[in-house]
Amino acid sequence: QVQLVESGGGLVQAGGSLRLSCAASGRTFSTYTFGWFRQAPGKEREFVAGITWAGGSILSDSVKGRFTISRDSAKNTVYLQMNSLKPEDTAVYYCAAGRTLPFDKGGYDYWGQGTQVTVSS
Repeated sequence: QVQLVESGGGLVQAGGSLRLSCAASGRTFSTYTFGWFRQAPGKEREFVAGITWAGGSILSDSVKGRFTISRDSAKNTVYLQMNSLKPEDTAVYYCAAGRTLPFDKGGYDYWGQGTQVTVSS
């Protein structure tokens, strides 16, 4: 069993930055792929970024060049650094863990409760 707790969301002006954290419980942190997804009101949950157990990462086209995903195995934590934020980045951001391809939303076994990110124009 893996429990995920996100933090770091908030209100920021367009062009600003936020860093989301996802703290994971359990001893199998290093064997999981982690992903960040987001869901805006009235829209489906979409892939944002993912990082494999080996450290390989992938980003969606909409955030490439602005967001970075990383993991710290010593702290059992995955981060999403978000720069140059835009109003269209406003959503609830979810962390997920699983033994799956990073972009495969259906393949994740564990999900956090989500953290709200609001970008004002």
